[in-house]
Amino acid sequence: MFEHDGQLVSIVSVEHIKMARQPAVIKAKLRNVLTGSIFEQSFKTGEKFRLVRIDSNEATYSYHDGSHYYFMDAQTYDQVPIDEDMLEGVLPLLKEGSTVFLQRYQDRLIGVELPINVDLKVVSTDPGFKGDTVSGGTKPAHLETGATIQVPLFIQSGDVIRVDTRDQTYVERA
Repeated sequence: MFEHDGQLVSIVSVEHIKMARQPAVIKAKLRNVLTGSIFEQSFKTGEKFRLVRIDSNEATYSYHDGSHYYFMDAQTYDQVPIDEDMLEGVLPLLKEGSTVFLQRYQDRLIGVELPINVDLKVVSTDPGFKGDTVSGGTKPAHLETGATIQVPLFIQSGDVIRVDTRDQTYVERA
């Protein structure tokens, strides 16, 4: 994350463009962290920006009440209510008692981040049959949080699996 034109932005994607004798240009897709809007911007190579400091405190997800989700700060034991809109990316893998990291910029809550891996129980999945590799050796599995991910054929209902929270993919059996 960095500051651009007075806005706190994160990088969604980057493309390096070099055409013939012209200087290289960096074309980036940026997301305004506070508003969530996405826009494109071109930069010259070597252009510098001010990095920002993001504070992160550990918290535990307690419960949700309507459109608010409540987290208990691990240091102060305060209940922190967060709107459902801010949790859009973490909701599919969030379960009660989960450890999360509350991210703050200048004492303002800007987001919630999950640990890199979480352990979740498989609620239901189709049985995998020997030789059934037409689908690439994976099958869909419904997790206890409501998310559906692709898992190997040997995973059964009731198994606990480790999921990568960055791209919501199967890592290993827990």
